[in-house]
Amino acid sequence: MERDADVIVVGGGNAGFSAAHAAAERGRSVIVLERGEGETAGGNSFFTAGATRIAHDGLEQLAEFVEPDDRHAVSTVPPYSSEEYLADLERVTEGRNDPDLSRVLVTEAQPTLRWLAGLGLRYRLMYERQAYDRPDGSYLFWGGLHVGNVGGGEGLIADHTAVAQRLGEDVRYGHRATELIVEDGRVVGVLAEHDGREVELRGESVVLAAGGFEADAELRAEHLGQRWAAAKVRGTAFNVGDMIRAGIAVGADRGGDWSSCHSVQWDAFHQHNEGNLELTNRLTRQSYPLGILINTEGRRFLDEGADFRNYTYAKYGKVILEQPDSLAFQVFDAATRPMLRSEEYEMPGVSEIVANSLEELAEKLEVPLEQLRRTVEDFNASIVEADFDPTVKDGKKADTTPPKSNWASPIAQAPFYAYPVTCGITFTFGGLRGNTDGQVLDAAGAAIPGLLVAGEMLGGLFSANYPGGSGLAAGAVFGRRAGSIA
Repeated sequence: MERDADVIVVGGGNAGFSAAHAAAERGRSVIVLERGEGETAGGNSFFTAGATRIAHDGLEQLAEFVEPDDRHAVSTVPPYSSEEYLADLERVTEGRNDPDLSRVLVTEAQPTLRWLAGLGLRYRLMYERQAYDRPDGSYLFWGGLHVGNVGGGEGLIADHTAVAQRLGEDVRYGHRATELIVEDGRVVGVLAEHDGREVELRGESVVLAAGGFEADAELRAEHLGQRWAAAKVRGTAFNVGDMIRAGIAVGADRGGDWSSCHSVQWDAFHQHNEGNLELTNRLTRQSYPLGILINTEGRRFLDEGADFRNYTYAKYGKVILEQPDSLAFQVFDAATRPMLRSEEYEMPGVSEIVANSLEELAEKLEVPLEQLRRTVEDFNASIVEADFDPTVKDGKKADTTPPKSNWASPIAQAPFYAYPVTCGITFTFGGLRGNTDGQVLDAAGAAIPGLLVAGEMLGGLFSANYPGGSGLAAGAVFGRRAGSIA
């Protein structure tokens, strides 16, 4: 068979490029098909903050491959073991994670990042997102997620692209892959649309890394529930499930949890709050553990301090979607407002309501004043005596309904600040079933010859929730694995 390349990778994001690099390093010729072009290329990876969860032994080990920083000398980075990583993954997914995929992820995430760093990707410690500065000028990292890409998602894709150019990968932009070509029971190529015409490309192996179906409102409604049709799409508009359908059409089994997804608290009223290429991840609102969340009825409805943000933020978008009008407000007072992450709460066009009294706040938010007052007074009165410390689960709780398990501070000091949030969907957890090498499996558990999968298309790792930063880690790990046998 005449081939256009040895390996065809569908999707030019983190997972797809990781697969392409691994194949190219082995001397395989590689074509990468990316639907986006120009500033829209890079899939969901472009829209991330670049945070990547890996197991490690502490700062000394991380300093071997992250960018140098003068702050390292006064920083404490607690070790994060593979056992902790696996326990976190099992805990937040309520045990619905695939054990084999999970073990590979937690053991190979750090070696894979070292491999990518050796190729030219740049990593750093995420001071602004994962550390608190202490009164003595030192920094303490928390929550197990410490490393990210220089330049965030934009830097991640720029670095991947530079590596692809150096390794001789043929990256073809503006190509929308639509179908798989099968001959004699083997996947031998891809059909794609480009400039209004159909293109047929053939290879020995095809790696699918084209994301989930979160950008298709009908598929969201069908699999996640009717309300999800109204969720805001945080990232690329191109993840509409084309290649998931194509895989199923050639016999691939479904994998993972098709009824849940990654979703966050997202700026509800920003003028451009879907697929914002300039602000990307800065439309998230992730300092909520420091305040309270109320709905349009003026009532609290979840435990803002149940765990570190890294372990709750990806499931609370769903909870907000279920509130009246799919809207809620994060509320802080003058004492907590300076602690909020500046990249998110001081960004251009941020939706912010400031009031000098609860009465004024209720009026501006259009919530019932008496209910808001009862909510705040009950919350404040129920806070137990304990030291406030955002770097640990401090046990400073509000013993009310629902409780706030940690980091409870009274909403008492004017001015008051409120940030309207809705549900922003990131990616879907359901995809194709694959083994630990990335081979796509059919309903009988047999590998489909010539077909591999990585990234958000690989179902089985996550359900209902996920530990922050494990998505990019999984894309790199299983992309590399797929590219290593493609």
